[in-house]
Amino acid sequence: MNDLPLLIREHLEKAAADPHGRSAHLLVHEGPMRQTIIALTAGTSLAEHNAPEAASLQVLYGSVRVTAASGDADLVPGQLYPIPQERHGLTATDDTVVLLTAVLGAGT
Repeated sequence: MNDLPLLIREHLEKAAADPHGRSAHLLVHEGPMRQTIIALTAGTSLAEHNAPEAASLQVLYGSVRVTAASGDADLVPGQLYPIPQERHGLTATDDTVVLLTAVLGAGT
């Protein structure tokens, strides 16, 4: 079992100490499902990248902006967002921790 409040604090500290303002940890790796906690300091971005076949992003702390050709989404704690099936980016508007859930090979 994972203690999310403890992981949030731990990864915010690691992101603050990281020269790139990031920290990530794979929490669950079960069959095709992956759950990763990602911490970003305010202003830190994940460059545009391809989406997994099925994925969602839940904000645990702070706030983020997801950018995509179909439109941007601003997310705050407690919101769960289905990742669009297109290239997208992510920018922390505050010190932020998100939970990324991805299912790989969902279309097979």
